[in-house]
Amino acid sequence: MEKISESVIKKDHAPKMSGRSVYVGDYSGDGVLTGKFLRSTLARAKVLGVEVPPLPDGYFYVDKADVPGDNNVNIVLDDTPVFARDTVEYIGEPIGMVVGPEEKVVDRILSETKVSYEELEPMLDLHKADTVFFNYEYEKGNLEKAFAEADKVYVEEFSTGYQDQTYLEPQGMMAEPEENGHMYVHGSMQCAYYVHGAVMRALGLRPDEVHILQDVTGGGFGGKEAFPSILGCQVAVAARKANAPIRCIFGRREDLEFTSKRHPSLCVYKVAVKDGKVTGMDIDVKFNSGAYTTLSPVVLQRGIICASGVYSFDNLHVHGRALKTNTTPSGAYRGFGAPQTFFAVEMMMNHIARDLGIDSLQFKEANLARQGDPTSTSGKYHFPIPLPEMINEVDRACDFRRKHLEYEKPQIGRYRKGIGMALWFHGAGFTGSGERDHIKAVCKLHKYPDGTVEVLASNGEIGQGLRTTFPKIVAHELNLPLEKVYYNHPDTARVPDSGPTVASRSLMVVGELLRRAAIKLRTQWIEGEDQIVEEHFREPDFMIPFYLDKFHGDAYPTYAWGVGAIEVELDTCTGISKILGAYGSFDVGTPIDYNIVIGQMEGGYLQGIGYASIEKMEYDNKGRIRNNSFSDYLIPTTKDVPNLKCMLHVEQYPDGPYGAKGAGELPLVGAPGAFVAAVEQAIGGKASLHHAPFTAEDTLNVMMKEAE
Repeated sequence: MEKISESVIKKDHAPKMSGRSVYVGDYSGDGVLTGKFLRSTLARAKVLGVEVPPLPDGYFYVDKADVPGDNNVNIVLDDTPVFARDTVEYIGEPIGMVVGPEEKVVDRILSETKVSYEELEPMLDLHKADTVFFNYEYEKGNLEKAFAEADKVYVEEFSTGYQDQTYLEPQGMMAEPEENGHMYVHGSMQCAYYVHGAVMRALGLRPDEVHILQDVTGGGFGGKEAFPSILGCQVAVAARKANAPIRCIFGRREDLEFTSKRHPSLCVYKVAVKDGKVTGMDIDVKFNSGAYTTLSPVVLQRGIICASGVYSFDNLHVHGRALKTNTTPSGAYRGFGAPQTFFAVEMMMNHIARDLGIDSLQFKEANLARQGDPTSTSGKYHFPIPLPEMINEVDRACDFRRKHLEYEKPQIGRYRKGIGMALWFHGAGFTGSGERDHIKAVCKLHKYPDGTVEVLASNGEIGQGLRTTFPKIVAHELNLPLEKVYYNHPDTARVPDSGPTVASRSLMVVGELLRRAAIKLRTQWIEGEDQIVEEHFREPDFMIPFYLDKFHGDAYPTYAWGVGAIEVELDTCTGISKILGAYGSFDVGTPIDYNIVIGQMEGGYLQGIGYASIEKMEYDNKGRIRNNSFSDYLIPTTKDVPNLKCMLHVEQYPDGPYGAKGAGELPLVGAPGAFVAAVEQAIGGKASLHHAPFTAEDTLNVMMKEAE
């Protein structure tokens, strides 16, 4: 193990365990007004009028008329309104906000407020949706020739549903007016500078007039990437009108119903096979964006780049669309579009292998990409692809090859077993030239006269350990004790913009900037003096330029790799698939802290198993999310997967700090493919499964059809 990988006690461990950490809900309520939303009760309608009851002194109603700047939240296309325009586009869309000192009075005012609507026909079916927010397409090779010469052509459709982030701390933001018309906003977030840009726009202020601070944040998983920009604008507008601090913290039901979730998907795969190998794929991908675009373009980009999986073949066509429905807007979630398409391609490969009479793992191994092969977007796999070794590691851990052959045989009795394996990658960092052209990360180190060093960057601690790993990198290069280097929660009034806490980029990209900055500081160190050094992002020289209009070039500089196997025991009476074991080998390069990385792998893998199995969320025929409590939206616990074994396979990346690559998103991505494959094998017969999550009810339905 590398010296840098040795585990330490996390720097925020003691304050969190002792209860000293201050979350947005922990600030004193003295003089702070509570904000709550007036939400649409219809999926699509014109708002004809809002009748607000007489307001007591100190209470305010806030809506679009109170937005002093632009009533659009700065995300990507900026189409999400701060407060609803003349129409509402989904159930729960904020029409207005009531703020005041007493929560019970705010609730009463909201209950007495009446909205007049002209109801319009909503679009709720992704199959029929015809408003295309984003439309991407790319190809390589000669697909027509591949299909014409194929021994066999396969066509199947796959679907995935919502997944809610279910962070421990629900969404919460607070806005406080400052002198000279400035605005201070703080709360639970992943991307302080995203909120900064959004609040500036909504209030019509200059950069120096807006001040954003990330409070201690109880989890994000992507759910606090863009949504805090929306909520931050809303509380800021309310604070401007009331000229008083405003705090809004969601209840769990409100959070489950009305915040962004993973995009549901429909994927159609048409695959050509010749001489036992894949020669071409024609893939159509549809993502359900919900009512507004939010982060759909970048989620879709990653989804279609990953659509052909870890396999190499010459002929490929991928068409991806993000479509509007009148439902809760979808957004960022760990894996960012990749889990949807990796599920589809892994299941497709299993089904082809079964039809050909080939063991599915052998079929996949015969089609694997290798170092030097072109990527889906005609870039290049510049570095070793360790999947064969990782497959063997997982096989040794769970005896996969033997069990898979054994469970293929006909099984009788109430309990039956199955085991599935999935192979996947996760491109580290922003897609294409995003880091170079859009993010342009900057970070600083501030050495104080007493020899302590502060890390100045904008990446947020959301449980993944940045307040520990960033100082570890700097302390290592400066030969300082870890306690001499510290990293506070980002404050845009103090730190440069090193980019958002997304895309598995923080350690690989910003960690490397900090390592270089520490080397610079070490060469310039002057005892007893105050010093600041700065470092800027530089794109690696080997990158093949990526063109988004063509989806051509290196979509990512490098990839983290995953191999996962899941073994289940199916109760044919109840349909419940008990997980006997989940095994994963993960290559995220050099771990900067072994325990932190293993914790991320275990947590992410378990989260992916939930997405695959029990995390079923749907909306009704009116467009309302039905699963709005932990009674009817279930997430897995350690008791659901007591035998969880995660291993690290290290393939160092030369442009990451000490060889580190992106880690946070990788472990979730492939779990659905492994779990559903295991259930499919346990069911036996001729059943081919095509959707996730695959619940106990789904299993019983398939078994009944098989028995007919």
